[in-house]
Amino acid sequence: MRKLGIIAGGGTLPAEIANHCRSAERPFAVMRLRGFAGPEMRDFPGVDVGLAELGKCIKALKDANCEAVCFAGNVSRPDFSALKPDLRGLAALPGVVAAAKQGDDALLRKILSEFEKEGFVVEGAHEVVAGLTLPVGRLGAHSPSDGDGVDIARALEVAREIGRLDIGQGCVVCRGLVLAVEAQEGTDAMLRRVADLPEAVRGSAEHLRGVLAKAPKPIQETRVDLPTIGVATVQRAARAGLSGIVGEAGRLIVLDREAVIAMADELGLFILGVEPAQP
Repeated sequence: MRKLGIIAGGGTLPAEIANHCRSAERPFAVMRLRGFAGPEMRDFPGVDVGLAELGKCIKALKDANCEAVCFAGNVSRPDFSALKPDLRGLAALPGVVAAAKQGDDALLRKILSEFEKEGFVVEGAHEVVAGLTLPVGRLGAHSPSDGDGVDIARALEVAREIGRLDIGQGCVVCRGLVLAVEAQEGTDAMLRRVADLPEAVRGSAEHLRGVLAKAPKPIQETRVDLPTIGVATVQRAARAGLSGIVGEAGRLIVLDREAVIAMADELGLFILGVEPAQP
């Protein structure tokens, strides 16, 4: 079993992976990205590294005898001019900046390539933790109504199209009307925007309407940036008056699954997995 280096950003996913490794008796070490990794990651063996301290990160991984790496958690796009790279990071920075100008996917592929050059196998979070992604069908007690079908199809269509354009991963549709698409602000901010819209165009707590769809980009590096939902996503979708969330089975990570199901059941939202789009 390969020892795993977890490159930990923000959110609950890094701890979920670390706890899984611990329970599965898989050896691991954590590279806590300074300014992103949460305080709970200090409960696991590892070191703190800056976003541009590539040399320090690689040395720490090799010193810990890690053979594979898993990138997990939220990391916002940095101000490259404000980074403080070490020598290895400085050598990689021009290529990283050039890739960033081509879009997020090009940026992620470039970063992964730097670790692959050093001999590390890159594993996706969903490959490390089986059952982390959305299955086909209903997840929880609630099912979409007949009226939700049009919104589901439209929201998925738009989410896939903005993904093709490397804009974002999410879209909200209500009664066939596109209320919002996700860009750099992320899903939570998009849902807050929807909640601020007049109830005439969206649902309400009494009359849930509309759908959040999330889908990976066609060119997406799925080992590092699959779409994700968690308890907060369900709560914000409910505040926006939505009736449910839909994603592609096997291509949407569900964080803290039991809590997500419980929250969706309590708030009356459906969560639905559909077959992925064919290339």
